[in-house]
Amino acid sequence: MELIDSIQNKQLKPMVATIGFFDGVHSGHRYLIEQVREEARKRSLPSAVITFPVHPRKVMNSTYQPALLCGFEEKVERLASTNIDYCVSMDFTLEISRMSAEQFMRNILKDQLNVKTLVIGYDHRFGHNRIEGFEDYVRFGKEIGIDVVQAKELNELEHVSSTRIRTLLMEGNVEAAANMLSYNYTISGKVVEGFKVGRTIGFPTANIRVWEDYKVVPAYGVYAVVVHVNNVRYGGMLYIGKRPTLHNGENVSLEVNIFNFDGDLYNQSLTVEFIEFIRPDEKFSGLEELKARIGKDKCTVLAVLEKRLLLF
Repeated sequence: MELIDSIQNKQLKPMVATIGFFDGVHSGHRYLIEQVREEARKRSLPSAVITFPVHPRKVMNSTYQPALLCGFEEKVERLASTNIDYCVSMDFTLEISRMSAEQFMRNILKDQLNVKTLVIGYDHRFGHNRIEGFEDYVRFGKEIGIDVVQAKELNELEHVSSTRIRTLLMEGNVEAAANMLSYNYTISGKVVEGFKVGRTIGFPTANIRVWEDYKVVPAYGVYAVVVHVNNVRYGGMLYIGKRPTLHNGENVSLEVNIFNFDGDLYNQSLTVEFIEFIRPDEKFSGLEELKARIGKDKCTVLAVLEKRLLLF
Protein backbone atom coordinates (compact mmCIF):
# COMPACT_ATOMS: atom_id res chain seq x y z
CA MET A 1 0.00 0.00 0.00
CA GLU A 2 1.19 3.49 -0.83
CA LEU A 3 0.38 6.28 1.62
CA ILE A 4 -0.48 9.57 -0.09
CA ASP A 5 -0.43 12.30 2.55
CA SER A 6 -0.17 15.27 0.21
CA ILE A 7 -2.21 15.76 -2.96
CA GLN A 8 -0.86 19.16 -3.92
CA ASN A 9 0.70 19.22 -7.38
CA LYS A 10 0.14 15.47 -7.78
CA GLN A 11 -1.34 13.78 -10.81
CA LEU A 12 -3.19 10.88 -9.29
CA LYS A 13 -4.24 7.89 -11.36
CA PRO A 14 -7.97 7.28 -11.82
CA MET A 15 -9.08 5.14 -8.89
CA VAL A 16 -11.88 3.25 -7.20
CA ALA A 17 -12.23 4.65 -3.70
CA THR A 18 -14.21 4.74 -0.50
CA ILE A 19 -14.09 7.36 2.22
CA GLY A 20 -14.35 7.36 6.00
CA PHE A 21 -12.51 7.75 9.29
CA PHE A 22 -12.09 3.96 9.73
CA ASP A 23 -11.35 3.99 13.45
CA GLY A 24 -10.01 0.55 14.35
CA VAL A 25 -10.26 -0.79 10.77
CA HIS A 26 -12.72 -3.41 12.05
CA SER A 27 -14.35 -6.31 10.20
CA GLY A 28 -17.09 -4.07 8.78
CA HIS A 29 -14.47 -1.73 7.35
CA ARG A 30 -12.56 -4.68 5.94
CA TYR A 31 -15.68 -6.04 4.22
CA LEU A 32 -16.24 -2.62 2.65
CA ILE A 33 -12.61 -2.47 1.49
CA GLU A 34 -12.92 -5.97 -0.03
CA GLN A 35 -15.77 -4.61 -2.15
CA VAL A 36 -13.66 -1.61 -3.17
CA ARG A 37 -10.88 -3.95 -4.28
CA GLU A 38 -13.37 -6.11 -6.22
CA GLU A 39 -14.79 -3.06 -8.03
CA ALA A 40 -11.23 -1.97 -8.81
CA ARG A 41 -10.43 -5.37 -10.31
CA LYS A 42 -13.51 -5.21 -12.52
CA ARG A 43 -12.45 -1.83 -13.84
CA SER A 44 -8.68 -2.51 -13.97
CA LEU A 45 -8.07 0.49 -11.72
CA PRO A 46 -6.17 0.92 -8.45
CA SER A 47 -8.14 0.78 -5.20
CA ALA A 48 -8.00 3.45 -2.51
CA VAL A 49 -9.21 4.41 0.94
CA ILE A 50 -9.61 8.11 1.66
CA THR A 51 -9.33 8.93 5.35
CA PHE A 52 -8.41 11.69 7.81
CA PRO A 53 -5.60 11.88 10.39
CA VAL A 54 -7.79 13.88 12.81
CA HIS A 55 -11.41 13.05 13.63
CA PRO A 56 -13.73 15.45 11.73
CA ARG A 57 -15.67 16.24 14.90
CA LYS A 58 -12.48 17.51 16.55
CA VAL A 59 -11.94 19.86 13.60
CA MET A 60 -15.43 21.24 14.16
CA ASN A 61 -14.86 21.54 17.92
CA SER A 62 -11.24 21.75 19.07
CA THR A 63 -12.18 20.93 22.68
CA TYR A 64 -13.80 17.65 21.65
CA GLN A 65 -11.64 14.52 21.75
CA PRO A 66 -13.36 11.25 20.99
CA ALA A 67 -12.05 8.06 22.52
CA LEU A 68 -10.45 6.16 19.65
CA LEU A 69 -9.52 2.56 18.94
CA CYS A 70 -6.28 3.47 17.20
CA GLY A 71 -3.98 6.36 16.44
CA PHE A 72 -3.24 7.42 12.88
CA GLU A 73 -0.05 5.37 12.46
CA GLU A 74 -1.76 2.23 13.71
CA LYS A 75 -4.71 2.90 11.41
CA VAL A 76 -2.39 3.13 8.41
CA GLU A 77 -0.79 -0.20 9.40
CA ARG A 78 -4.22 -1.82 9.71
CA LEU A 79 -5.30 -0.44 6.34
CA ALA A 80 -2.11 -1.75 4.75
CA SER A 81 -3.06 -5.25 5.92
CA THR A 82 -6.20 -5.09 3.71
CA ASN A 83 -4.04 -5.00 0.55
CA ILE A 84 -5.63 -1.77 -0.64
CA ASP A 85 -3.43 -0.02 -3.23
CA TYR A 86 -3.55 3.51 -1.80
CA CYS A 87 -4.36 5.22 1.47
CA VAL A 88 -5.09 8.88 0.79
CA SER A 89 -4.74 10.91 3.97
CA MET A 90 -6.30 14.34 3.69
CA ASP A 91 -6.91 17.03 6.27
CA PHE A 92 -10.55 17.59 7.12
CA THR A 93 -10.96 21.36 7.25
CA LEU A 94 -13.73 23.79 8.16
CA GLU A 95 -13.95 24.64 4.45
CA ILE A 96 -14.59 21.00 3.60
CA SER A 97 -17.15 20.72 6.42
CA ARG A 98 -19.20 23.49 4.77
CA MET A 99 -19.28 21.79 1.36
CA SER A 100 -22.42 20.09 0.13
CA ALA A 101 -22.10 16.49 -0.98
CA GLU A 102 -22.15 17.64 -4.62
CA GLN A 103 -19.39 20.20 -4.01
CA PHE A 104 -17.27 17.64 -2.15
CA MET A 105 -17.67 15.08 -4.92
CA ARG A 106 -16.83 17.62 -7.65
CA ASN A 107 -14.10 19.68 -5.99
CA ILE A 108 -12.34 17.03 -3.91
CA LEU A 109 -13.13 13.54 -5.21
CA LYS A 110 -13.26 14.40 -8.92
CA ASP A 111 -10.91 17.36 -9.40
CA GLN A 112 -8.26 16.66 -6.75
CA LEU A 113 -8.30 12.89 -6.22
CA ASN A 114 -9.38 11.66 -9.67
CA VAL A 115 -11.93 9.23 -8.23
CA LYS A 116 -13.69 7.36 -11.05
CA THR A 117 -15.78 5.01 -8.91
CA LEU A 118 -16.94 5.78 -5.38
CA VAL A 119 -18.02 2.88 -3.17
CA ILE A 120 -20.34 4.12 -0.43
CA GLY A 121 -20.83 2.24 2.83
CA TYR A 122 -24.44 1.09 3.13
CA ASP A 123 -25.14 3.59 5.95
CA HIS A 124 -22.57 6.30 5.14
CA ARG A 125 -23.49 9.94 4.53
CA PHE A 126 -21.27 12.94 3.86
CA GLY A 127 -21.59 16.61 2.93
CA HIS A 128 -22.73 19.60 4.99
CA ASN A 129 -25.30 18.48 7.59
CA ARG A 130 -25.40 15.08 5.78
CA ILE A 131 -28.77 15.94 4.28
CA GLU A 132 -28.29 14.00 1.04
CA GLY A 133 -28.46 10.24 0.62
CA PHE A 134 -27.30 7.52 -1.76
CA GLU A 135 -29.70 8.41 -4.62
CA ASP A 136 -28.39 11.99 -4.50
CA TYR A 137 -24.79 10.77 -4.67
CA VAL A 138 -25.65 8.67 -7.73
CA ARG A 139 -27.25 11.68 -9.43
CA PHE A 140 -24.31 13.97 -8.63
CA GLY A 141 -21.92 11.29 -9.84
CA LYS A 142 -23.64 11.00 -13.21
CA GLU A 143 -23.35 14.78 -13.66
CA ILE A 144 -19.60 14.87 -12.96
CA GLY A 145 -18.44 11.46 -14.21
CA ILE A 146 -18.16 9.37 -11.02
CA ASP A 147 -19.81 5.95 -10.81
CA VAL A 148 -21.35 5.54 -7.36
CA VAL A 149 -21.76 2.03 -5.98
CA GLN A 150 -23.50 1.12 -2.72
CA ALA A 151 -21.63 -1.46 -0.66
CA LYS A 152 -23.36 -4.43 0.95
CA GLU A 153 -23.57 -4.67 4.74
CA LEU A 154 -21.50 -7.27 6.54
CA ASN A 155 -23.92 -10.06 7.42
CA GLU A 156 -23.28 -10.50 11.14
CA LEU A 157 -25.58 -11.39 14.03
CA GLU A 158 -24.65 -8.11 15.73
CA HIS A 159 -24.06 -4.82 13.96
CA VAL A 160 -20.34 -4.07 13.80
CA SER A 161 -19.33 -0.49 14.53
CA SER A 162 -16.47 1.39 16.15
CA THR A 163 -18.92 2.69 18.76
CA ARG A 164 -20.01 -0.82 19.70
CA ILE A 165 -16.40 -1.99 19.95
CA ARG A 166 -15.52 0.91 22.27
CA THR A 167 -18.44 -0.04 24.50
CA LEU A 168 -17.34 -3.68 24.64
CA LEU A 169 -13.79 -2.70 25.59
CA MET A 170 -15.00 -0.36 28.33
CA GLU A 171 -17.05 -3.29 29.66
CA GLY A 172 -13.94 -5.49 29.65
CA ASN A 173 -15.31 -7.75 26.93
CA VAL A 174 -12.09 -7.89 24.94
CA GLU A 175 -12.98 -11.22 23.28
CA ALA A 176 -16.19 -9.88 21.72
CA ALA A 177 -14.29 -6.73 20.70
CA ALA A 178 -11.64 -8.88 19.03
CA ASN A 179 -14.32 -10.74 17.07
CA MET A 180 -15.62 -7.44 15.69
CA LEU A 181 -12.16 -6.01 15.07
CA SER A 182 -10.89 -9.23 13.43
CA TYR A 183 -7.76 -8.95 15.60
CA ASN A 184 -6.91 -8.61 19.28
CA TYR A 185 -7.11 -5.08 20.63
CA THR A 186 -3.76 -3.54 21.52
CA ILE A 187 -2.35 -0.69 23.57
CA SER A 188 1.19 0.65 23.13
CA GLY A 189 3.16 2.85 25.46
CA LYS A 190 6.35 3.74 27.21
CA VAL A 191 7.53 1.87 30.31
CA VAL A 192 7.87 4.33 33.18
CA GLU A 193 9.01 3.98 36.78
CA GLY A 194 6.32 2.80 39.18
CA PHE A 195 6.05 2.15 42.92
CA LYS A 196 7.96 -1.16 42.65
CA VAL A 197 5.54 -2.93 44.97
CA GLY A 198 5.11 -5.85 42.56
CA ARG A 199 8.69 -6.99 42.85
CA THR A 200 8.42 -7.11 46.66
CA ILE A 201 5.63 -9.71 46.42
CA GLY A 202 7.17 -11.74 43.60
CA PHE A 203 5.35 -10.21 40.63
CA PRO A 204 7.47 -7.41 39.11
CA THR A 205 5.55 -5.26 36.66
CA ALA A 206 6.28 -2.83 33.86
CA ASN A 207 4.22 0.32 34.28
CA ILE A 208 2.88 1.59 30.97
CA ARG A 209 2.19 5.18 29.98
CA VAL A 210 -0.06 4.92 26.92
CA TRP A 211 1.20 6.94 23.95
CA GLU A 212 -2.19 8.44 23.06
CA ASP A 213 -4.32 10.10 25.74
CA TYR A 214 -7.43 9.42 23.65
CA LYS A 215 -6.85 5.68 23.22
CA VAL A 216 -9.65 3.52 24.64
CA VAL A 217 -8.45 1.74 27.79
CA PRO A 218 -10.47 -1.38 28.66
CA ALA A 219 -12.33 -1.78 31.95
CA TYR A 220 -10.47 -2.01 35.24
CA GLY A 221 -9.34 -5.51 36.08
CA VAL A 222 -6.86 -8.26 35.27
CA TYR A 223 -6.30 -9.59 31.73
CA ALA A 224 -4.42 -12.36 30.00
CA VAL A 225 -2.24 -10.63 27.41
CA VAL A 226 0.55 -11.09 24.92
CA VAL A 227 3.34 -8.52 25.27
CA HIS A 228 5.44 -7.40 22.30
CA VAL A 229 8.92 -6.18 23.31
CA ASN A 230 11.60 -5.51 20.70
CA ASN A 231 9.86 -7.77 18.18
CA VAL A 232 9.70 -10.64 20.69
CA ARG A 233 6.39 -11.93 22.11
CA TYR A 234 5.84 -12.95 25.72
CA GLY A 235 2.83 -14.11 27.69
CA GLY A 236 1.75 -11.76 30.42
CA MET A 237 -0.76 -10.65 33.03
CA LEU A 238 -2.00 -7.04 32.84
CA TYR A 239 -3.65 -5.02 35.58
CA ILE A 240 -5.68 -1.86 34.95
CA GLY A 241 -7.04 0.06 37.92
CA LYS A 242 -6.52 2.38 40.87
CA ARG A 243 -4.73 -0.16 43.11
CA PRO A 244 -7.30 0.16 45.94
CA THR A 245 -5.42 -2.23 48.23
CA LEU A 246 -2.43 0.14 48.14
CA HIS A 247 -4.53 3.32 48.56
CA ASN A 248 -3.36 4.72 45.23
CA GLY A 249 -5.99 7.47 45.14
CA GLU A 250 -7.43 8.37 41.75
CA ASN A 251 -4.30 7.45 39.78
CA VAL A 252 -5.02 4.77 37.18
CA SER A 253 -2.23 2.23 36.66
CA LEU A 254 -1.53 -0.05 33.71
CA GLU A 255 0.95 -2.67 34.93
CA VAL A 256 2.02 -5.83 33.14
CA ASN A 257 3.80 -8.82 34.63
CA ILE A 258 5.74 -10.32 31.70
CA PHE A 259 6.34 -14.06 31.93
CA ASN A 260 9.83 -15.45 31.36
CA PHE A 261 11.34 -11.99 30.87
CA ASP A 262 14.42 -10.69 32.63
CA GLY A 263 15.66 -7.26 31.70
CA ASP A 264 15.34 -3.51 32.15
CA LEU A 265 12.46 -1.99 30.20
CA TYR A 266 12.49 1.55 31.56
CA ASN A 267 11.89 4.15 28.82
CA GLN A 268 11.35 1.42 26.24
CA SER A 269 8.22 0.94 24.16
CA LEU A 270 6.02 -2.12 24.34
CA THR A 271 2.66 -3.25 22.99
CA VAL A 272 0.08 -5.23 24.94
CA GLU A 273 -2.36 -7.47 23.05
CA PHE A 274 -5.54 -8.23 25.02
CA ILE A 275 -6.54 -11.90 25.04
CA GLU A 276 -9.09 -12.46 27.81
CA PHE A 277 -10.61 -10.70 30.83
CA ILE A 278 -9.78 -12.58 34.06
CA ARG A 279 -11.47 -10.66 36.87
CA PRO A 280 -12.54 -7.13 37.90
CA ASP A 281 -10.45 -4.87 40.12
CA GLU A 282 -10.78 -5.66 43.82
CA LYS A 283 -9.66 -4.31 47.18
CA PHE A 284 -7.92 -6.82 49.44
CA SER A 285 -7.19 -6.72 53.17
CA GLY A 286 -3.45 -6.35 52.66
CA LEU A 287 -0.38 -7.37 50.69
CA GLU A 288 -0.55 -11.04 51.67
CA GLU A 289 -4.10 -11.47 50.42
CA LEU A 290 -3.22 -9.48 47.28
CA LYS A 291 -0.17 -11.69 46.68
CA ALA A 292 -2.25 -14.86 47.04
CA ARG A 293 -4.87 -13.61 44.59
CA ILE A 294 -2.26 -12.55 42.02
CA GLY A 295 -0.78 -16.05 42.26
CA LYS A 296 -4.19 -17.52 41.43
CA ASP A 297 -4.62 -15.00 38.63
CA LYS A 298 -1.30 -16.05 37.11
CA CYS A 299 -2.38 -19.70 37.10
CA THR A 300 -5.59 -18.72 35.35
CA VAL A 301 -3.75 -16.57 32.80
CA LEU A 302 -1.25 -19.33 32.07
CA ALA A 303 -4.10 -21.77 31.46
CA VAL A 304 -5.78 -19.29 29.09
CA LEU A 305 -2.60 -18.67 27.11
CA GLU A 306 -1.73 -22.36 26.98
CA LYS A 307 -5.19 -23.23 25.70
CA ARG A 308 -4.79 -20.65 22.95
CA LEU A 309 -1.23 -21.78 22.15
CA LEU A 310 0.11 -18.36 23.17
CA LEU A 311 2.86 -19.42 25.56
CA PHE A 312 6.25 -18.67 24.07
